[in-house]
Amino acid sequence: MKPSKILAWTAIAVGVIYFFVPLIGTFEFSMRMRRGEYSFDAYQSVFADMQFRSTFGFSMLMALFTIILGMLLIVPTAYWVRLRLPQMRPVVEFITLMPLVIPAIVIVFGYLRLYNSSSWIPFTGSTQGTNILLVFSYITLSLPYMYRSVDTAMRTIDVRTLTEAAEILGAKWPTILFRCIFPNVMSGVLSGAFITFAIVMGEFTMAALLNRPAFGPYLQLIGANRAYEPAALAVIAFAITWLSMGLLQIVSRFGKLAPSRP
Repeated sequence: MKPSKILAWTAIAVGVIYFFVPLIGTFEFSMRMRRGEYSFDAYQSVFADMQFRSTFGFSMLMALFTIILGMLLIVPTAYWVRLRLPQMRPVVEFITLMPLVIPAIVIVFGYLRLYNSSSWIPFTGSTQGTNILLVFSYITLSLPYMYRSVDTAMRTIDVRTLTEAAEILGAKWPTILFRCIFPNVMSGVLSGAFITFAIVMGEFTMAALLNRPAFGPYLQLIGANRAYEPAALAVIAFAITWLSMGLLQIVSRFGKLAPSRP
């Protein structure tokens, strides 16, 4: 075997050990809730907890709204920049990368300062308003991933030709956007949606500071007060993340195969 292959397999082995040994240890520990034998009691305790169901459902709902609103914001923006304002692309890319540079705690404190109950838009004055502010916060966090996914998908199609052909046939802008552009960039939209879902389900800072019953703060609460349930929740959260990544790979693969079909 060549030295390069030996180094490659060594790197893979180190990576597997680094990532999977702690996961296996966490899973093994989560099975020890019943003394003297392995059991799924910790998982049964987690799934039987009403707070787990309510926080998980709340985060699922917030993720759904975040994906829908983020998609409606990002796709038209990326389309318009590519079609009419290519000179603004560096500016838009810089703006979408800002959430990677600015810590989430700074963003949420800025939102609280700007949209508190005494401001001109008192989002935090009601539960519904706070939920809306939380969704906007999640959209901000997902901007780098959603925009990159959509922009990459849009590079694979001829936006100008599609637009001109639709205009010749008498289509208006809403028709062009939702019947021509959206279907052709759906693989990018779904890729960004899966990443956004994983972000929302595990996010802690914004939900905690806005005092919303989300899944991230619940994970922290259980981790501070229980022994075996946190390990079970860690395995569940890891499974959710890997499921999202697996679906992302499937969507990306179908997106690459679709243009080659007759």
